[in-house]
Amino acid sequence: MRMACSQKSTGVCFVKLRSDKDRGDGTARYVLSGEGAGIIFRIDEKSGDLHATQRLDREEKASYTLQAQAFNKITGLPLEPATEFIVKIHDINDNEPKFTKAVYTASVPEMSDVGTFVIEVNATDADDATYGNSAKLVYSILQGQPYFSVEPETGIVRIALSNMDREVRKEYQVIIQAKDMAGQMGGLSGTTMVNVTLTDVNDSPPRFAYSSYHLSTYESAEIGSTVGRIKANDGDEGENAEMKYRIVDGDGKEYLDIITDEITQEGVIVVKKKLDYESKRVYTVKVEVTNTHQDPNFTVLGPFLDTAIIKVTAKDVDEPPVFSRPQFVFEVNEDTPKGIAIGTITAWDPDATHYPIQYAIDQHTDPERLYHIDPKNGSITIIKSLDREVSKWHNISVLASEMNNPHQRSRVPVLIKVLDVNDNAPEFAMIYETFVCENVRAGQLIQTISAIDTDDPLVGHKFVFSLSSMNPNFTIFDNEDNTARILTRRSGFNRREMSVYYLPVVISDSDYPIQSSTSTLTIRVCSCDATGNMRSCSVDALLLSAGLSTGALVAILLCVLILLMIVVLFSALKKQRRKEPLIISKEDIRDNVVSYNDEGGGEEDTQAFDIGTLRHPEVVESNQLRRDIIPEMLFPYHRPSPMKECADVRDFIISRLQENDTDPSAPPYDSLATYAYEGNGSIAESLSSLESSATEGDHEYDYLSNWGPQFKKLADMYISKDTGVAN
Repeated sequence: MRMACSQKSTGVCFVKLRSDKDRGDGTARYVLSGEGAGIIFRIDEKSGDLHATQRLDREEKASYTLQAQAFNKITGLPLEPATEFIVKIHDINDNEPKFTKAVYTASVPEMSDVGTFVIEVNATDADDATYGNSAKLVYSILQGQPYFSVEPETGIVRIALSNMDREVRKEYQVIIQAKDMAGQMGGLSGTTMVNVTLTDVNDSPPRFAYSSYHLSTYESAEIGSTVGRIKANDGDEGENAEMKYRIVDGDGKEYLDIITDEITQEGVIVVKKKLDYESKRVYTVKVEVTNTHQDPNFTVLGPFLDTAIIKVTAKDVDEPPVFSRPQFVFEVNEDTPKGIAIGTITAWDPDATHYPIQYAIDQHTDPERLYHIDPKNGSITIIKSLDREVSKWHNISVLASEMNNPHQRSRVPVLIKVLDVNDNAPEFAMIYETFVCENVRAGQLIQTISAIDTDDPLVGHKFVFSLSSMNPNFTIFDNEDNTARILTRRSGFNRREMSVYYLPVVISDSDYPIQSSTSTLTIRVCSCDATGNMRSCSVDALLLSAGLSTGALVAILLCVLILLMIVVLFSALKKQRRKEPLIISKEDIRDNVVSYNDEGGGEEDTQAFDIGTLRHPEVVESNQLRRDIIPEMLFPYHRPSPMKECADVRDFIISRLQENDTDPSAPPYDSLATYAYEGNGSIAESLSSLESSATEGDHEYDYLSNWGPQFKKLADMYISKDTGVAN
């Protein structure tokens, strides 16, 4: 049998078991088994009463399955089969509602209508929903009124106030309560927080902070340079706050422009056209700002644009002179005399001061100094003769500067076109190589000529060809197309009698004044075949007139060839002769004889040869000086002997020894090479001039008198020479 009792009861009998076999004499013993037997539940062995030993919690376990059986204490045998029964725990309201999240986050567009869904919150109750009202929940709002409301049964949060403006308040905290027992008194409750953020909509039009703005810039500001920045205020954010600026009106609309900075949403005022302080001091424009992204649901809130007046003041700058034209073009005849004016350059000071202007030609553009400009009135004159055939155009630059401030300077290009004058005579178009055959007939064409003229007449060239005088051999025929034909007047030319004819041709043009020149046409007499093809001309004719036959010419060429072979052979033998041994005798072939045209020091003069020249044998010949005359330049300084150390001589001798050992032309026997070496013990040292300088110092030579009678004549000669020079 089963009996229910309160789930929170502990130690209270809620089931009494009684076996039919129990006679009440105390011989029956009850045993309990199953879920929680001996731990949560226990049974009285004598009476069969079932007790709970712990507090029961339905939310942890709602029912238990147990088995009870009666045994005979004496025999230990079961009195009857085991009986299974279920203990079911009845629910009481001991759990408060709990929300699924401690904090909810929600967002809703600003200006939403009343009843707009915001978020749905959910709470759960661990009590038994099928038993009583312990798990029946009711939602209510504790904080967040009057802006939001919550549906009691569903927990849906909605907008409760219209026209909620994000620009006024952006975030809200709403506290929602869930209470069981259907919200009745004594029910348990739980709460949660909902953070609601109003998202932006484009409900705020841009507005300028001021109706007018004042800016300033220098009149010299470059096109595209920034004058200033303005910005309209927009309470929205993101793309709803993006704005665009434009100029809609104003007298400065032609000179100023506005650009939208997409990063800062500022309007940047820039120079569109050069400002001029002297013509206009203040430039006014009307600027309009609008939202680039507009929401049609909020157009009723007013026009989403605003306007403001921008006044830009131009500040004065000392400007350079301004020319009347961006460039000047003048024309002048090439025969215009010097000193004639060809045109005038005009410029002025654009500043209010109107300082006078001075002009000059940039000499880098007129390197030949052909022109001059008056520094005051800007008149350009010619100072050298012009020649169109040398240059048809002259491009110069004229500089204009303020007299009080030369640094303020402007430049203008001046193009001067040199007009043609017929001052050049026509001449042959090319160098003609004309010949006439010996067997030519009278009236036969031998050459067609044409002409060129460096002039450039307007109607084109028209040349006239003629002969300077009557010629018995040739005549000319003008084709009237700037060409002419040269014809023979007779037949039977003989190159032995005349090998070359010179025909003067007069060429005239048709321009004014008429120019003409005489060009000479050289005509050679040649031998031709029957068809008129040239075979040989003047050189062969001259050789034949000298009586030289073909055999004689061949003999001359053979003689020349033999002479060339002899010269080559002689040069080869001479080179081979140079390969002889270095020393062919015991005498030193490099000994020098020095003659001073007077008696020397005799045998004691051991310094006649300076062995120092052996240090550079390759320049001995180029550095040798004559010693058979009195030296014109003396070197009074006492230089040390070049052979104080013998290392150079030793290296030289070793080098020569190696050359002789490796020379294939050297004799196959030992040879002796002697090299003289002058000592360094002489008090006079060396008298050699091999290493003398090229200049003469101012020194005295009295010390030569102290060297003994051997140097008396030499001392008298130099001392007397020094005295004569001093006088």
